[in-house]
Amino acid sequence: MSDRKCVGCGIIKNRNDLIKITKEHSTNSLVINGNSKVFGRSAYLCYNNTCIENAFKKNKLQKILKTPVPAELKGQLTDELRHNQN
Repeated sequence: MSDRKCVGCGIIKNRNDLIKITKEHSTNSLVINGNSKVFGRSAYLCYNNTCIENAFKKNKLQKILKTPVPAELKGQLTDELRHNQN
């Protein structure tokens, strides 16, 4: 039950192997890899640049999270990718 689908490539993986982006219900702010206690709408991405690029290319994140996604989120996701690879 802990499998999730990557927004970028569509591959189903264990959610521990994916980056989680959540729109908090109470504040409408976006949280990257928040704990499972964060309540809101979530999207998942693989830990690779291709999936991050694909998610932003056609506004997939914006559609799934049902909120405008700031451009700086892409940089934050890239930083998270680098952090996870080290």
